[in-house]
Parts: sequence; structure tokens; C-alpha cells
Amino acid sequence: MSPSSMLTVGGAAALAAGLCWACAPVHADPKPASPIYGVTIPEGYRDWTLVAPAQEAAPLDELRATVGNARALKAYRAGTQPFPDGTVLVKLAWKQAPSPDFAPASIPAAATTVQVMVKDSKRYATTGGWGFGRFIDGKPVDVAQHETCFACHAARVKDRDYVFTRYAL
Repeated sequence: MSPSSMLTVGGAAALAAGLCWACAPVHADPKPASPIYGVTIPEGYRDWTLVAPAQEAAPLDELRATVGNARALKAYRAGTQPFPDGTVLVKLAWKQAPSPDFAPASIPAAATTVQVMVKDSKRYATTGGWGFGRFIDGKPVDVAQHETCFACHAARVKDRDYVFTRYAL
């Protein structure tokens, strides 16, 4: 290969590399993660299967719905406990309001929180294998609120692998 053709090939390679660099995707900031646990709101969770609804009395006065990923639903349906690693549960909560169309009914009003539980027995060994995230408007709440998650679950539902939500058949 002649020196001039090597320059042409080299120049084309450099130009191509420059163009590829210029076209590289810009990475957005990572998803906000909960303090202590590093849990994030999972992609696509709004398309997951309903585990159960709930109505929370005063002082919260909330309507709630817990959804689970495929691994969670498989464990619920089989009665498997403890839940396997990779199980993810997401609880959505809203203030409740009377239905304008049917007086005895309550309907969701303003969203309050999205709460996430992730099972990873190695990563979260000190908290029963579960990591927790509580989010308001897509942002994690403070450390103090996250410090209460495991203690509450351990005090009330340790015998159910720290999970409050029962599967609604």
C-alpha cells in the first residue's frame, strides 16, 4: 500500500471514529435510588400484574394497589416462601375521593407514594433479604423514612417473609 493511500485509509478511519463519537448517545442521569438500599422504581411496573388492592384508613386515607413482577406472581401462585431472589413488588398509593358517578364508591385522587421491595438475599442479608424504596413524585424520600421500612415489616410480617400484601385470588 502506498503512503498516500495509507493516509487516505487512516483519514477515513479517523473521520469515522469522530463521527461515531459525535453520534454516541448522551446518557441521562441515572434513575433516583433510595438511600440505604439503592432501590429504584422499576421500568414498566405499571404493566405488571395486580397482586392485591387495599384501602388504608385514617390518618392516611389511601387507596393502594400492589403489583408484582413475573417472579413475584409465580411465587404467590405457588405459595412459595421465602420469595425467590429477583422478586419485585411495587405498591402504588393515592388519596381517595368519593366517586362523582357513584356515591358509595371511592376513587383514586392525588398520587401519594410508590413503594418498592426488591428481594436479593445477598445484597440485603441484614434486612431479611429485602431492599426498600419509597418515592414521592419519582424522588426517594429521606434516610429517616427508609430507616423505618425493615423495622415495620419485621415487627408485623416476619412470618410471611416480611411481605404485608397477601395475594388476592
